Amino acid sequence: MSNDVKFPPKPKRTKLKIKLGITLAVLAALYTVALTTTGFEVRPSASSAWHTLQRIFIAPLFDADTRAAFPELVGYMLETIAIAYAGLSIAAILAIPVGFLAARNMTGNNLSYIGKGILNAIRAIPELIFAIIFVAAVGIGPYAGVLAISINSIGMLGKLYAEVIETIDMSKVEAIKASGGNRVQAMWYGVLPQVVPEFSSYAIYRFEIDVRASTVLGIVGAGGIGFPLLLATQQRNWEDVGMILYVVVIFVTIIDIVSGKIRNKLV
Repeated sequence: MSNDVKFPPKPKRTKLKIKLGITLAVLAALYTVALTTTGFEVRPSASSAWHTLQRIFIAPLFDADTRAAFPELVGYMLETIAIAYAGLSIAAILAIPVGFLAARNMTGNNLSYIGKGILNAIRAIPELIFAIIFVAAVGIGPYAGVLAISINSIGMLGKLYAEVIETIDMSKVEAIKASGGNRVQAMWYGVLPQVVPEFSSYAIYRFEIDVRASTVLGIVGAGGIGFPLLLATQQRNWEDVGMILYVVVIFVTIIDIVSGKIRNKLV
């Protein structure tokens, strides 16, 4: 018996190489035509990038007129925080039933798919799109921002809530039912004590995100400090832009520090 192993012949790749070469040649020709026939004109700026950065980050600290606007900007920022808080308060409550609906160990696979489908549909749409829709529906102002923040936050909080519910210890729930407790008692004494701390932690973390999102929503007329930022940018008032950014950074930093300490105590 011969020990020689016969391998099948290697497939010919000549045709594949020819097709690949033709494709690359066509793409190269198209890019060459596009680059040679398209006009690229860059309009020079009246000021350099370094000068603009100085006006944004350094000039506001020494310009008296810009510093005088600080209290007004703080008011706009407080409005932004209020929008985020109101939107989160609505979302944190409404996300609970949706989260339970999306949890497999609470409703089963069929209803869980429905709940997760709702949450996926909400998360697929950015809050900026929701803000544009609600501004057109209810008009310019903080109310549209609150609605946009609340709807968008439901999608994220509902998903996080569902994941928390799916990881709870079901033996406690079964023990309450076995001792004669009904479904409501099992939910109240077996499920909620396990999920409330993490629900609160996620809600606080979402509040930090909503504050940043509310800053952007003002650009489309949803209230808050975003509109003054947009107006200053369009008018090239870089000193005002810098002062607004300072206000945003200060408040966001304070919120991050405070919320971080609260989350550490909850979890």
